[in-house]
Parts: sequence; C-alpha cells; structure tokens
Amino acid sequence: MENIYSLIHILLPFEWLEMTFMKNAFLAILIACPLFGMLGTFVVSNKMAFFSDAIGHSALTGVALGVLLGMRDVTFAMIGFSILLGFAIITVKIKGKASADTIIGVFSSASVALGIVLLSMGKSLAKYQKYLTGDILSIEPFEILMLLFSGIILIAIWIVFYNQMLLTSLHATFAKSRGIKTFIIEQIFALVTAVIVTLSIRWTGLLVINSLLVLPAASARMISRTSRQYLGWSVLAAAVSGITGLSLSYYIESASGATIVLVNTVIFIFCLAFRKKAG
Repeated sequence: MENIYSLIHILLPFEWLEMTFMKNAFLAILIACPLFGMLGTFVVSNKMAFFSDAIGHSALTGVALGVLLGMRDVTFAMIGFSILLGFAIITVKIKGKASADTIIGVFSSASVALGIVLLSMGKSLAKYQKYLTGDILSIEPFEILMLLFSGIILIAIWIVFYNQMLLTSLHATFAKSRGIKTFIIEQIFALVTAVIVTLSIRWTGLLVINSLLVLPAASARMISRTSRQYLGWSVLAAAVSGITGLSLSYYIESASGATIVLVNTVIFIFCLAFRKKAG
C-alpha cells in the first residue's frame, strides 16, 4: 500500500489527502462509488430502489448473528445473511403476486426489527450503532482489497451477463421468451448487490446506502439517450459525488457518507433542471 500512497501524494498533492486514513477513504471511494453507479442503473430500471435499503437493514441482523456465533469479525455473517435475504426477496418477487415495493418493505422491516431485538437481548445494540451512520475514515486496507476483489467480480459478471440483465430489466416476459433464465439473472443481480452493499455498510452507514445507489442512476437516467450513456453517466456521477463529498467533508468537518449524498442530490437537481431546459 505504501507505493499506492506515494503515487497518490505525487499525483494529488492536496491537503485533504495528506493523512493515511484519508488516502484509504479515497481509495475506497474510487472503487465503491463506480460500483454503486453500475448497480444503481439496474436498481432504478427494475423499480427496486428500496432493495439496497432492505439489504442495508439486514446488516444489523447479520451483525447480531455474528455476535451470537462468537465471531471476531462479523463481516462474513453480514454478507451471508444479506445474500439469503436478497435470494428470498427475489424469489418471492418472482413467485408471488405482491408488488416489488411491498415485498421489499416487508423483508426490510422484518430484518431490521430482528437485528435490533437480537442485539438488544445481548446488550450489544449501542456498540454496533456505528453501522447506522458509518465511518469511511475507519476503513482498513484489508477492506479496500475486499472491495476491489468484489469490483473485479462485478465487472466480470457485467461483461458476461449485461445484455441478459438489461433485457430482463426492460421486459422480463419477453426475456423469458428469448430463452433467458430470468430467475437466475435476477438472483445474480441480488447476490452482487448484497455483497457490495454489505461490504460498504461499515463506512457508508445503512441510513444513506440506498441514496448512494439510487441518486447517481436517477440523475443519469434523465440525461441519457442510450443504455451505454446511462451506465457511463451513472458511474461518472457516482465517482464525482464521492470524491467531491469526501474532500468537502474534510474541510467542513462533516460526516462523509451524508456529505456525499448531499452532493449527489445537487447533481440530481442539476440534471433535472437540464432535462427541463432541454425538453
């Protein structure tokens, strides 16, 4: 990591990047925000804006299960539970008759309630409230490597399944008639989203994770004419808001995750105004 830190210092000699923990946060932003931009395009297209919220809420239950199992690092318990929750949501969504928003709302409220109950029973709720707001400045090199590994897997999945995922999000019935196994495609989407969101929860906080996924894609959708533009603008909006929000939070001494969301909101308002002017 020392070589990477030196490179950042040479290429970006800014005051807010002088300290090691800010360099770690910057690297996490560079990896995670474009991933949020990519995933967000399908979250918005599938009208599952609250899916990431449900996965985020499941983090508390994952933490509780990890504590009950005596795990030193509860990350893997969080990932495991979020994958199960994502699988359950997509399965019920496809097999059931209720709307996606209703299904997600039920699972989201149930998972966060279960997590709070389990943590409060073990007198551990106060200790793990940090997952509500997150702290990007506490991210460690090991977690950055996990994000990077997850990002590589996501890009590989994107390359192999992009057309199938796009067609499924646009018209699932037509995709099925073309021989696409929509159930598997949607489960792959849920799996990747669950892992990325869960790995990011520790520093974004479950209160703002949904906004980080939805806002860049929502902004990009208003100014895009093609799916390629949609993806590109979403990734760009996520990256710009992440870097801007992190640097701004250093100077005004604010919570990084919330500041990034506010920058994302400004970009959304700008895109909305641009769309109205162009229209």
